[in-house]
Amino acid sequence: MGLEYRESDPVRLSDDRKHIIALDQTRLPGEEVFLEISKRQEMYDAIKTLAVRGAPCIGVFAGYCMAVLAGGYGISDVGELVSKLEEDAACLDSSRPTAVNLSWALKRQMAVAKEGAASGMKADELTDRLYEEAVSIHEEDIAMCMKIAENGLSLLHDGDGLLTHCNAGALATTRYGTGLGPILLGKERGYEFHVYSDETRPLLQGARLTAYELVNAGVDETVVCDNMASLLMKQGKIQAVLVGCDRIAANGDAANKIGTSGVAILAKYYGIPFYVLGPYSTIDPETATGDDIEIEERDPEEIKTMWYEKPMAPAGAKCFNPAFDVTDHSLITAIITDRGILRPPYTESLSEALQGSRA
Repeated sequence: MGLEYRESDPVRLSDDRKHIIALDQTRLPGEEVFLEISKRQEMYDAIKTLAVRGAPCIGVFAGYCMAVLAGGYGISDVGELVSKLEEDAACLDSSRPTAVNLSWALKRQMAVAKEGAASGMKADELTDRLYEEAVSIHEEDIAMCMKIAENGLSLLHDGDGLLTHCNAGALATTRYGTGLGPILLGKERGYEFHVYSDETRPLLQGARLTAYELVNAGVDETVVCDNMASLLMKQGKIQAVLVGCDRIAANGDAANKIGTSGVAILAKYYGIPFYVLGPYSTIDPETATGDDIEIEERDPEEIKTMWYEKPMAPAGAKCFNPAFDVTDHSLITAIITDRGILRPPYTESLSEALQGSRA
């Protein structure tokens, strides 16, 4: 394996290949704690609890999960091993329904397993192939994020005021990230941006994670609550909005952290470019429109008590806690991918991107 891991990578494989080392993002920004994960339930819990989060990062993590599980079983019968891995994939896929990269990586690893079994590989040889494929997924994500950052930076100008929503940096992917990629790359190249980070309910990922990344990178950054974006736009402080995505439907509708669609509506009203950034693997051609995207709903306590010493709502108060919403394609100025800057009509440009013709 040629990939050189960095200590800052949110997900990486241990030297002995027996477990995955993952940064527990629920502990940020106060603590940097790395988990050692080798069991299926630990993997499921890491995704479910958002210790590992961000669509591309979840995909990389899932690739390693399948390899580590295969290596830990000690099963010599290939058919039995493939059957066991099918159970694992189904379990892990059920941990979070909205982000497509999870199922994409699991399907990719299962295809490798089944092809290996059909070609007569021994169990240990098949396991080695799963490790190789997991590293390939990771390497591809690093390369994709770099291309996304380059493409996004080409649309920005030195001195721009930028608004982000949720977290789409290296914590959510590998290395540069998607939504934050152009900002972090621009900083390296001497651009000076002022970035406003939406705090982002319910998990405060803009305040906890985006601000953490930008401050560490030396980017001029201000945390704002979600309901402050319209005032910033009216005051002329925002020249572009950059967000990541967890799934892009075939028509260009994009799912992202709850509140994103509201920011897009505001940007449309004020005439501000609204950019969605993500790798081609986030495009789901089997999902026709955003109406077909399953929206994850989370524990109401994330709103009522999770971040407070005392409850911030009465015990009997009902809470609606969706993790995502869907931004209509008509509100999106461009979808920035590793395969190019895609513009309407998205049914055509997304299809071409998946075919690689816009690379």
